[in-house]
Amino acid sequence: MTIIPENPETLLDRRETAAALTAKGFPITRGTLSYFASGAGAQERGPAYRQFGRRALYRWADALAWAEGRMREPRRGAWHVVDVQQSAA
Repeated sequence: MTIIPENPETLLDRRETAAALTAKGFPITRGTLSYFASGAGAQERGPAYRQFGRRALYRWADALAWAEGRMREPRRGAWHVVDVQQSAA
């Protein structure tokens, strides 16, 4: 079972960050976080992290804010436009 931190200051490694974000509804893998941090994913920067020795540590509040910031506005499909136009005819 993955635990979603209650304290926003909690530091998580990449595996824990990916698991907590996924449990919160933002599916992401440890590998994707690593890719973003490597610089190869320059088009899509990942959440801020700190280095402790060789380990990357993510502050839970930063990781969650980053994930929430990637959300797009709610959308509807084009089908509702067709239904409205047909019912007006």
